[in-house]
Amino acid sequence: MALPTIDTERASDALVDAYRAVRRQSLWLAEPLSPEDQVVQSMPDASPIKWHLAHTTWFFETLVLMPAYPGYEPVNPQFQYLFNSYYNSLGRQFSRPHRGLITRPTVADVQAYRAHVDACMTALLTGEVPGEVPDDVVRVGINHEQQHQELMLTDVKHLLSCNPLYPVYRERQERQERRGRQSGSVAAWQWLEFEGGVREIGFAGDGFAYDNEGPRHRVYLEPFALAERPVTAGEYLEFMADGGYTRAELWLSDGWNAIRERGWRAPLYWEEVDGVWHQFTLAGLRPVDPAEPVCHVSYYEADAYARWVGARLPSEAEWEVAAADVPIAGNLVESTRLHPAPAEQGSGLRQVFGDVWEWTQSAYAPYPGYRPPEGALGEYNAKFMCSQLVLRGGSCATPASHIRPTYRNFFPPDARWQFSGLRLARDGR
Repeated sequence: MALPTIDTERASDALVDAYRAVRRQSLWLAEPLSPEDQVVQSMPDASPIKWHLAHTTWFFETLVLMPAYPGYEPVNPQFQYLFNSYYNSLGRQFSRPHRGLITRPTVADVQAYRAHVDACMTALLTGEVPGEVPDDVVRVGINHEQQHQELMLTDVKHLLSCNPLYPVYRERQERQERRGRQSGSVAAWQWLEFEGGVREIGFAGDGFAYDNEGPRHRVYLEPFALAERPVTAGEYLEFMADGGYTRAELWLSDGWNAIRERGWRAPLYWEEVDGVWHQFTLAGLRPVDPAEPVCHVSYYEADAYARWVGARLPSEAEWEVAAADVPIAGNLVESTRLHPAPAEQGSGLRQVFGDVWEWTQSAYAPYPGYRPPEGALGEYNAKFMCSQLVLRGGSCATPASHIRPTYRNFFPPDARWQFSGLRLARDGR
């Protein structure tokens, strides 16, 4: 089954096409998995694949069909409790760390739930049944499902990594990389200088964006420089060889506590086999390619590496200003590689979108003048604006139609199971 192309910016009368495409893509992602694979939860931060498929369906049933479809009745009223993630205004939620204990409904039941909701959504969106379609909520639902598609990949990767058989999610097609891209060592990064001054950041204009991307506002930046590409695995290996995980002076206090308490000595999924570093990927265990962007590092590790080389992480404003005019193209989920790729040769900023989410030094906080939406959707982003840090740019698991220069991802500083890496910054000259 080919990976669907999704256009989330279609006009209202064609919104059903985007809806159908995103729903097919979720099924494509679940296709390689057995029912047993789809039920297990490997850690509290992850969710079973079955839960993702049900929760995204619950979103459309609860926030679109129940208000807009005449006479609609929920498939199962208990699903309103089982598959509500964190919307307190919509009722209680089942304990997140225990989602892997929900063996019923079965995977087949969840598939039937999806089919029923899809049929009703299609009838509503096409006008087969009367109803005032909340286009804005449908678009949020489509983008919400794309977020969960990325989580499906990160969560199943963590799950399969716990298996000593190193199972393969999907075989990677071994093919010659595009011209100018090669494995092995790479040249040291070049610094690209950017002028300071008053700039504007945040989303403005047509198309979809989340509420946390606005309002557009002015910021003042000192001159700064960004590395042309993300830090590679080979460069990170040099940090490790120089005792990076044993030198307290490189680490923030919380980071130093984390590596001591959790025994970190390499990025997540890295394992030393006969003296050679390997990493678990969605295509199984493979030797670390030093030319690929380093991946699955926490903010603490990214910050420590930056200190080690005498640099720093960019602010999200610096990142956005630098990336504002860069085309949205790269190693995104549509490539089906599902793993970071070595950079192509070239000039200017490279690998801005795709490959790895890039940690910034910015706290996830509201922009000046921000007001959360009314109702349940006001809980989507606003209540997480504490104790999180912003990442930018998307990853190899991000849909191309889901990412933009203003997109603000956010995670706690110790998170490592996302496809997260780093790009260096420094003060301008």
